[in-house]
Order: sequence, then C-alpha cells, then structure tokens
Amino acid sequence: SPTRGHGRLQGKLTAELQRWGEDIGQAASEWRFRVAPPGERLRPLVPDIAFVFNDRLRGLTYEEAEVPAFAPDVAIEVLSRDDRAVNVRHKIDVYLAAGSQLVIVVDPGSKCVTLHDRDGEHTLRGSQIIAHAALPEFALALDELFAVLELPK
Repeated sequence: SPTRGHGRLQGKLTAELQRWGEDIGQAASEWRFRVAPPGERLRPLVPDIAFVFNDRLRGLTYEEAEVPAFAPDVAIEVLSRDDRAVNVRHKIDVYLAAGSQLVIVVDPGSKCVTLHDRDGEHTLRGSQIIAHAALPEFALALDELFAVLELPK
C-alpha cells in the first residue's frame, strides 16, 4: 500500500530486523516467496517484510535465494485501509501451514500488533514489546514502532 505511514512502518521494522539479525539471517521488504503448504499448489506470496535465517539460505544459488521455494521464517504484514480481514487471515494461514514460525500483523489504525504462530495469536497494545521465540532476543516497543507515524512538529 503506497502510503507514507505504511512505508515508514515497513522501513522501521525492516531496519530493526536487519540490525538485530545481521549475523544470523536476512530481512527484506517485498521479498517474493514461492509457498506451498502440504497438499496445496505452489503460489507466490510477498509479505511486506520477511526474515529468513541464514541456515535456510546456505547452499542456495543466487537465483534460488531471490525467490525461495519456501515460506520465510517470519512474515510481517502491515495492514492497509483496504485490506479485507478474510484475505489477511488466509495469508496468515498459508504462511503458517507452509512453515513460517511467526506471522506478525501490524495495524497502524489501532496501533496494535498481533503475533500469530501455530499455538494461536496474541495481540499487543500500548507500550508492550514485540518479542517471540521465533526471533530470539529481538525486542521492539510498540511506542517506538508507531512513533514513525507522527508528523514533524
């Protein structure tokens, strides 16, 4: 979604993941994956931000790493005003079924973040911190994340 807020949230999350994980994996925005949950056909999905641990990238050719034939370890979706809940839920389900450990959904409108994994979902609000076992020792306060939405004074 080409809006200022969406782009700023996407940039902040990508930068924080790159800073945290530069030695253990790679983060990128708009990284295309060819995803196939068990028993389903291969299809392209492009999360707003993806993180993949280096162990999964080792041994791939450059071309294979450009569009991996697996789901990212962590997929992040930043909601847009026109996103339909049913479509977002479908993406979450596909990523988790295809092997993602965590799907993070960022809602700029309500300034909340929902963490989805195979055990369920957990919504964070206010001054809570984004943290999950899928991203060991990563921590980002929601206050800091959503501060990028503020306009200059």
